Amino acid sequence: MAFKIDKDTCIGCGACAADCPVSCITENDGKYEIDPEQCIECGACAGNCPVGAPQQA
Repeated sequence: MAFKIDKDTCIGCGACAADCPVSCITENDGKYEIDPEQCIECGACAGNCPVGAPQQA
């Protein structure tokens, strides 16, 4: 299952986007979101988020 970012938890730091190997994470209104169609389910985003916002959908 693809990852998604919990917008209530996201602090908008961008750590997840910087580490995504397929660049499927974008910023929108100060929060980040993952394109589930491009996500390869590697977990790099979850491993680097300081607040645990990326979660498997």
